[in-house]
Amino acid sequence: MARKKAHKQTAQAIIPDQAPAVPAPKQWLAIGAMITMLAVAVAIFYHTFFSDKKPSKPAASTQANQPASTTQAGASPEANKMNIAQAVMVTQELDFGQPVPSIAQALNEIERGYVPDDGQGRTFAVLDAYGEPTPDGKLHISMHVSSEKPGTGFLRFKRTGQILWQARIGNPGDPPAGAKNLMIYMDNGAGGSYTLDGTRGGASILDVFLKDSQQKLRDVWPNQAVREFTYVYSACGCPVKVLVRREGERTARVKDTPVMFPDDPAVVQTIAQLMKW
Repeated sequence: MARKKAHKQTAQAIIPDQAPAVPAPKQWLAIGAMITMLAVAVAIFYHTFFSDKKPSKPAASTQANQPASTTQAGASPEANKMNIAQAVMVTQELDFGQPVPSIAQALNEIERGYVPDDGQGRTFAVLDAYGEPTPDGKLHISMHVSSEKPGTGFLRFKRTGQILWQARIGNPGDPPAGAKNLMIYMDNGAGGSYTLDGTRGGASILDVFLKDSQQKLRDVWPNQAVREFTYVYSACGCPVKVLVRREGERTARVKDTPVMFPDDPAVVQTIAQLMKW
């Protein structure tokens, strides 16, 4: 028992020797000043590096006032505004798969949509079309569109539903274009042209008289010669041009494009009968 008491006394004697000394009042003041200075430094640092960096607006808010793009794949083109008797060229690259169709075949895959203001007839016509396959297996096609009466219209690729072209034509109450008459011209091989007189002639284009002349077309068109023919049958008065070779009493197209007046088969039939195609 005596030994245990001695051990406790020794332990109590060692603890006071290792305890830290209590700071004096002046030391407390010095420590407080250091803490204050450190707090001020932190405040200055935060103000310098963060006060001018305001949070940016979300991307959705930034884009809210920007117009939507019409150049993305599958996006519909913006509606054009056209006058009556005006023309526009619509050019697209369409994917039909393999084999790539001809222009004539491709036109059967393009829907014409009409919404006339008076609820009758069509608002435009495709005058001609041409093009060729692209290296990546698509079909490059250009279509010549002529506006005819007030309303709206569109061209749509049937396979995908893609709108290729759309327009508001004229204004409500505008009169439609006048009646169309077929006019035919042939180049004279010297930079000029002959106008054919449709009121004088026979069943063949070779027997049609030249306007203001007693000569017939056969008199000025040598056999086997290639001439450029111009056909006009449109509200806009736009020409459709093809190359034709005389072959005796018949004629033949040099190539099968452009496809002529696909929306007016009766006119195509009349031309084919005259040209003996």
